[in-house]
Formats: sequence, structure tokens, C-alpha cells
Amino acid sequence: MKKFDLIIIGGGAGAFAAAIRANELKARTVVINAGLPIGGTCVNVGCVPSKTLLWAGETIHHAKHHDIPGIELEIKKFDFQKIVEDEIALVERLRKEKYEKVLKNLEHVTSIEGKAKFVSQNEIKVNGEKLSAKKFIIAVGSTANVPSIEGIREVGFLTHIEALKIEKQPKELVVIGAGPLGLEFAQMYARFGTKVTILQRGISIFPHSEKELTARLAEILLKEGITIKANVEIKSARKKANKKVISYTIDGVQEEVSADEILLAAGKTPNTQGLGLDVVDVEIDKRQAVVVNRNFQTSNKQIFAVGDVTNSPLRLETTAGREGTLAAENALKNTTLSIDYNVVPYAIFTDPQLAGVGFTEEQQMKQMGTCACRTVSFADVPKAIIMHRTEGLIKMAIHPQTKQIMGVHILAPNAGELIAEAMVLVKNKNTIDDVVNSLPMFPTLSEAIKIVALSFVKDISKLSCCI
Repeated sequence: MKKFDLIIIGGGAGAFAAAIRANELKARTVVINAGLPIGGTCVNVGCVPSKTLLWAGETIHHAKHHDIPGIELEIKKFDFQKIVEDEIALVERLRKEKYEKVLKNLEHVTSIEGKAKFVSQNEIKVNGEKLSAKKFIIAVGSTANVPSIEGIREVGFLTHIEALKIEKQPKELVVIGAGPLGLEFAQMYARFGTKVTILQRGISIFPHSEKELTARLAEILLKEGITIKANVEIKSARKKANKKVISYTIDGVQEEVSADEILLAAGKTPNTQGLGLDVVDVEIDKRQAVVVNRNFQTSNKQIFAVGDVTNSPLRLETTAGREGTLAAENALKNTTLSIDYNVVPYAIFTDPQLAGVGFTEEQQMKQMGTCACRTVSFADVPKAIIMHRTEGLIKMAIHPQTKQIMGVHILAPNAGELIAEAMVLVKNKNTIDDVVNSLPMFPTLSEAIKIVALSFVKDISKLSCCI
């Protein structure tokens, strides 16, 4: 039987980060991957392909809707299949360069393709062979949920995986669920020319952000021709001629919508089934997620877990990677490293992008009973005016007594880039005085952070650009 210091089950961001750190620590390690190709969700069916298609849609949209007087552009050709082929080629190239080659260069790490299953406290079985280790890291990710909708499996549907590789563009698309995945795919396909309807169970398209910002984003999507149905209870799916029909109710009133395709964006389920976790007494919760402590340790002290498979408060590619690095260190060196998830930013790559870090007004009210918050329109940001992109908002929450910046949420072009500065401010517990006394480059969108900080102490409508 082959023996290792560490066995990593999975092949995505968390698994790779763990393998790289284990290699640096010269630990004899094996990575066992099954399901998606090596690289996991992000490079294969997540961030890389979806943002490639989103950028294509953004290019098309702004060629038509740039609002610059004296310029009239024409899209001479739109080849959906060619765009998808280019996206798939990019995925293959990055998977090879950033994952396959990287793995080959890890001298203390070997890899196996196959489904791993625990068979004893320190053994797994893969491809009929038993392997043993002192420590384990589970990083097997998650799979798209299929809601219990009558007839949905018979009618057929797309997940994000199929929607990134589909050869024929649907003329009409129903997206079940909002959130990052649903919103990004809805806008992407709408900008390609598909008629899109979003059916969401709740009132907000993204309840984890500021209500003002998500309401503004919904307005923008509606103006682009996307239909958004909120507070929906989906009843059934059926086929009618060559269409797929979804029946649903809103406030007790029944409605229907038909489309060529149905895209499921109703969350994900951790891939814990079939791992034999009961054999090693690893606890899972009602979502089927592995329960971990702040050091990524499971109920079995020899087994750690990271990424989408866990009950961690944020399930992002960036957090999965950092969790993998820290989990490998904790497993191999008995350290107790952890992540402060309150200072980890999120971003939804719609256009404009929605990004945030730290407390929302609602969260601060729940914890402190009060909130010092300000919201500023990008109509007050000179660079946004220059760009004809004043639709955005920025909201900042500070501690009422100390003026410490506790949260920043941004709806704007490149908000995913802007939030990096806000992340540092929140992480380092900076105050609005620190920002007011800073000197950001003029004119830039990043000035929005100083302008919203200034709004706590001055009437920004009475300030010149140089202030």
C-alpha cells in the first residue's frame, strides 16, 4: 500500500492551492481528481469561460450604447458559435498552462484521476487501489441544484456547464434563480440577442448586498430588455410543441412563460455523496456540506475540507484557494491559521458590476442597533461623467463613534477592481479621515471611495473636482 503525508481529494482551486503549499513543505502528497477536468469549476466551467462570454456581450452592448455624440458604430457580424469556440479554446489553454503544467512541476506531488472513497480512518480507495495518509483534505466542490419542479427533468434544462458550451443560441431563455450566476448569464445572453426572463423566489435579485444597489441593478437589467419576475413560486414545467413552458404563481396568481431553453441558477449542492464520510465520522449539515471549524478542520481531526464542499460563509474561488493553502499548513504543521471572512470581497460581473466588502446597513443595524451610512451616485464622480457611465452607486458604512470604515458596496463599471481598495480599508480598520486625507488620481472611478467618505463630513454638491 502506498503511503503519503497528505491526500487531497479534488482538483480545483482549493485542491491546487493545498498541493502547492504541501509541495513547498516537502510533504509527500497525492491529488485525486474526478468529475470535472483538472482545475475544477473556475477554469473549466466557472470564472474563466463565463467572464470571457460576458466580455463579448459587453463589447457588443457598448458598441451600440456608448452615448458619445458624434460616434455611430455598427456590428457587422455576430457569430455566436465562433464566440463560444473561442471561449472553449481559452479554457483549454489556461487549464494546460495554469493547472496541468503546474501540477507536473510539483516534485513532491503526484496525481490520480479517479473517484476516491474513505474505507478506514486513514485509508481511501481509488481505482481499486488503497492509499493511506496521515492527513486528508477534501476539496471536491459542488454541483448545480436541480429544484424539485414537476416535469423539469422530462422537459430538460441547462446548468451553467451546458450554457457555456451550447452550440445554438436560444432565441428565448428562462433563468430560474437570480444571484451571481443567474444575473451574469441573463445579461450575457440578453446582450447576444436572446429574450431572457428571470424567475426568482425572493424579492431581491441579490439579498446579500445593499438594497439600493440591487434595486438599481434590477432597473438597469429591465432597461436592457430582461424580464424579472420576483416573489415567484414555480409549479411545473412541460413541453408545448417545440417550446418549454414554466408555470408559476406570483401572490397566488398563476402565470406561464415559454422558452427554447431553461437555465437553472438555483444554487449548488456540495459533492459529499459517495465519499464514505460516514466511515471516518465526518459531519455534514442539512445542505450536505462538510462542517468545518475556523481552521478548516472537520469533526475528524485528521481530515480538513475547503471550498464549495464546506459550510464556510463565503464560497468563492479566491476563498477556496486561500483555504487550501491554510488547510495544508494546518494539517502538516499543526498550526491554527484561519480567514476573516468579513474582509473578503464579493463581485457579480454584470455590467455595471456589483461588488462589496464588509457590513451592509442591515448587518450593521442588527449587530450595533445603529448605522452611519452614506450613498453617493456616480453622477458625482467626474470620471463616470466623462465615460457617460453615471448609473452606478457607492455606499459606505462606518462606525458612528470611531469613524472606522466597516463596509463598502459599489455598483459601477469595474466595481470588481475598485473593491480591492475598499477591502484594504476595511481589513486595516481605516477611518474616513484616512480616506479624506488621501490623494487618489484624478480623474478615476476610484475617486468614488474618497467622495463617499467626504459625504460624511461635507456637502459634496458644493465641492469642486480638485477637492
